[in-house]
Amino acid sequence: MSAQPPPPPPQKPPPPPPQQQAPISNCPNNLCKNLHKPTSLPDLFFTALSLLFLFPSSPKPQTLFSKISSLSFPQNPRRFLKTPIMTSPTNPKSIAQFSSPQSLTDWLKPRLPSDSFASWGVKPGTKNVHNLWLELFEGETSLADAVPPVRTVRVVTVRIIGGDNRILVESHQELSDGTIRERCRPLSEKMKPGESIECAVHRAVKEELGSIIQGNVEVRIVPGSYEEKVEERVSASYPGLPACYVLHSVNAWVDGLPDGEFCTEEEEYRDWNGMGIAEMAVSVKRHFWKWVDIDSV
Repeated sequence: MSAQPPPPPPQKPPPPPPQQQAPISNCPNNLCKNLHKPTSLPDLFFTALSLLFLFPSSPKPQTLFSKISSLSFPQNPRRFLKTPIMTSPTNPKSIAQFSSPQSLTDWLKPRLPSDSFASWGVKPGTKNVHNLWLELFEGETSLADAVPPVRTVRVVTVRIIGGDNRILVESHQELSDGTIRERCRPLSEKMKPGESIECAVHRAVKEELGSIIQGNVEVRIVPGSYEEKVEERVSASYPGLPACYVLHSVNAWVDGLPDGEFCTEEEEYRDWNGMGIAEMAVSVKRHFWKWVDIDSV
């Protein structure tokens, strides 16, 4: 009987496969597991919201726009008007700040075009700085501290009604320098500070027409005729100086006036403190009047 071959040596069991290392993650286990599960739309929303709180976004780099957005502005910024400077003055200059016409000149020169200011009292029909100083002294004018300044004047206009549906207008003026200034407008006068409309009307008629009326000046204002309006334009008397005219207009009857054309004289300025300023101002010596159709004015 033949011998049997020895049995094969026992085989070693194969080594177990290497365990796969779980991927490194900085998210919680439960959250990562949940990310691989199919979820509904509400679950996705809450998951994204959780990630937002867990991983705050890094600070954004500073840019030009982020710097601009951090600027703070006043709660009530200054409003700029579309109409240039033609407004009532908020900071009027008083006569106390102009002790003389020269001090007024020094204040005006850097604020007005040089060619315009140089024409004051030189160009026919214009007035000079002495006139403006006297207006400030009398309280008839105020100046806004601006560039250029704004001259504000309250004016009373008296539309004197005559017979045959006519109205009295001032056709022209003769000035103290011999020049003629065209007017073609009803009687008008600058108002004094604190003066009522009625007092201004009576004073205007007395000053400009009193030399032609015999006896007392009788003025009757037409009831319901009062009107007020504001006009803004460059002053004809002071070239280059913007002006705001607050016009108070009434119709009136005045007794004792001639039926045809006539002229009157007026002492426009009185001297102030013996300084001779009125003599250096351009004043109105004569007013020339005529009657025109009431619809033409």
